Amino acid sequence: MIKRLDQIEGLISGLKPGRIAVAAAHESYVLQSVAAVHAKGYGLPVLIGDKEKILALADEMALDISGMAIIKELDTLRCAEIAASLVGSDEADVLMKGQIQTSDLLKAVLERDRGLRTGRLMSHIGVYEIGHYDKLLFVTDGGINIAPDLRQKVEIIKNALKLTRLFGIDRPKVAALTAVETVNPAMPSTLDAAALSKMAQRGQIPDCEIDGPLAMDNAINRVAAEHKQIISEVAGDADILLAPDIEAGNILVKALIFLGQARSCGIITGAKAPLVVTSRAESSEAKYYSMLLALAMAGLPDEDGKGIRS
Repeated sequence: MIKRLDQIEGLISGLKPGRIAVAAAHESYVLQSVAAVHAKGYGLPVLIGDKEKILALADEMALDISGMAIIKELDTLRCAEIAASLVGSDEADVLMKGQIQTSDLLKAVLERDRGLRTGRLMSHIGVYEIGHYDKLLFVTDGGINIAPDLRQKVEIIKNALKLTRLFGIDRPKVAALTAVETVNPAMPSTLDAAALSKMAQRGQIPDCEIDGPLAMDNAINRVAAEHKQIISEVAGDADILLAPDIEAGNILVKALIFLGQARSCGIITGAKAPLVVTSRAESSEAKYYSMLLALAMAGLPDEDGKGIRS
């Protein structure tokens, strides 16, 4: 079981270098992380963006990008379209966000003629290494689905389960977060949480334990759960935190990073290929591990059981 971010490198050992299409690559943190992945032989980046600025930044930071392909494009929306087309045509395995809004990148991804749609729900999964928690914490969905309904929450959980299995967690513990730990008809998120818990008990969401509604303290702190007399396999020991909506999820993950000093990475799943969409404010380390995570996911068998990269 992987318990630290630096162990992610072990997931891609033995795989061929993955091809990474970087949309609007003219940004220092992006170039720094891409150069590190390339230098270790994990990835083959294609940099799409302002070529002169890319070269100037690389020179300023003493980065060797001589082995990387560069496609000159000054329009950021066009950068996203080119990157999405490379993935859609199997010329790249991973799509990475550079100096571009996430919404603009996703617009290119979702265009039907790009070939990235799969019919599955797309969702964001963040992975966090927190000093006082004894394992990695997965949080979903703080970046894509604004107000997911019950059906969408089931799909969001299933996306997260595929990732946790990659980390060696065979039966992850999922906490369906709300503001309280009791069902309240006036709070729809508590009804969803209770339904998800029962669905897992009856095998409708297999290979995991789900409990909810659970407030944040009860989900990750055993003492808090015991004080409230919550008897649960999940309470105090959650692997996955399911946010009730994008606002709660986004606030939670940014608090973990910027207040809790958590090391982090994350990807979007559900498209033809993993998407790396870290915030432009996040560190080069977060982008580096997000790329490794995406490359590891791209190396998994597809829906037909065929290896994407081997």
